[in-house]
Parts: sequence; C-alpha cells; structure tokens
Amino acid sequence: MDIGFIGLGNMGAPMAANLLAAGHQLWGFDLTAPCPAGVICASSAAEAATARDVVITMLPSGAILKSVAQEVLPAMIKGAILIDCSTVDIESARVVSTQAQNLDVLTLDAPVSGGISGAAQGTLTFMVGGTQDAFARCEPLFEIMGQKAVYCGDAGAGQAAKICNNMILGATMLATCEAFALADKLGLARQKMFDVVSTSSGASWSINTYCPATGVGPVSPADNGYKPGFAAALMLKDLNLSQEAAQKVDADTPMGALAATLYKNFVENEGGAALDFSAMLPFFEKKSRTPS
Repeated sequence: MDIGFIGLGNMGAPMAANLLAAGHQLWGFDLTAPCPAGVICASSAAEAATARDVVITMLPSGAILKSVAQEVLPAMIKGAILIDCSTVDIESARVVSTQAQNLDVLTLDAPVSGGISGAAQGTLTFMVGGTQDAFARCEPLFEIMGQKAVYCGDAGAGQAAKICNNMILGATMLATCEAFALADKLGLARQKMFDVVSTSSGASWSINTYCPATGVGPVSPADNGYKPGFAAALMLKDLNLSQEAAQKVDADTPMGALAATLYKNFVENEGGAALDFSAMLPFFEKKSRTPS
C-alpha cells in the first residue's frame, strides 16, 4: 500500500519503520521529529495524505487530531482509510469519523497498548473502532505493527477500550507499588515478594511483566532509572480521559478517580513528569502514613 504517516515521534517512527520493512511505501510528516530512513518526507500533512490508500496518525491529543483531520481528509481519495492510533477522547474520534463520512473516507480509531518497546518490536495491541469493512482491509497492517488487533465496534469503541484498559493499568500499578513499599517496611525481600505475588492471586501485568521494583522480574524501566517506557504524564492523560468519559455517562469510578489524583500529584508536584509511570514505587517509599 501507499501509506501516509503523520506523527513520527517515539511511537510513530518505529511503527512506520516496521511498515517500511514489510515493503510498503510511506510518505511522512511531523512538525518536529525527523522522518525515519526510507520514509519520503512530505512538506505538510496534506501532502503526506494526498492519493494514499491509508493515512495513519499518531498524535498527542483530540484537539490536534481534529485539526490535522481538517487538513488531511479533503486531500484523501474517496474510499481511502484514516487510521488514528492516538489515544484521545471518544468524542473527538467520533467527530473525525463523521467528517470523514461526509467526504467518502473511512476511519478507524485504533489506539495501541504496548509502549515504545512494543512499537519497535511490532508487538502492539490495537483496539479498533469503525466499520468492519475498513478493519478487514487494514488487518494486514495491524499484523505488521502489532501482535493483536481487536475489533471493538463502531467509531469511538477503540478509544473506549483503551481508556478502560489504562484505567485498570493505572490502578493496578499503584497497588503494586504500594505493596512493594509496604513489603519493604515489613522486612520482606523484594525477590520473595515477587516470587509469591507473580504466581498468586495478586498477579497482574504490572508485576509479572513490568515490575516496578529494580532488579526483580523481567527487565523493565525500573532497571533503567525509570526512564519512560510509558511516561507518568501519559498515564495521567489517559486517566483524565477515563474520568472525563465517566462523568459524561454518569459512571462511578472511585479507583480511577483516585489513581488520576495520585498521578496528578506525582507528575505536577513530585518530579514525575519525566519518569516512567512505575516510578510511583520510589515515590511511595519516601512517604509515611502519618502526614508530616
């Protein structure tokens, strides 16, 4: 396929590289990041989208997505597909889908899970909303960039799945970090803690795959000074999206709300903005139960 790729940052660049390696031709555009080797650099988002079979976007927010969509949708040919892999609010995804329908362009909201390493290794999971026809046509691309793509329903369903998934992730990571900090104060060795919990009822992705304790379990950002694989600031963004969505549909999400509050404090007041979201463990280590 001829593919336009808009947003070539930490996630977009390796995704584009995997598509190139599979033999697709790519035109790319990013306001700040360079084009990966082999990607034809366009002078604008519209140029990257012109006459392409598929246009993929990986952008920071719903507002930016809507702005880019206004530029690229008129440049796309009828029947082409816009795949948005950003994590944005559900309403933005649906607005872009409606705009595209009016121009006879198909859309898929397809946010990802797996982080920078998953993008580089081609092991992302895609949560996809849109028409089944568009999903079927793009499945070969999802198979190149990821290990799994789940069709979730109509426009916005992919974003709904991502928001719910990351609300679980944020809450379980906080619980995991709290538990390790408690285990430390109880004198329980971290390796013993991991050996028990990773094979018991407390097991989760946050401990088994992405353990926040240094030197324990598979290699994770904890073993690299908490350099982000998934930044705490991005977790805060996703948790805020979950709470905005919950408010709109009158859903009670107290754990999600508390997770958002804790990550907000960590990012804005505790120096966590440049750290991985698992760096909540050293944050909890420094805290005591009794306020000072």
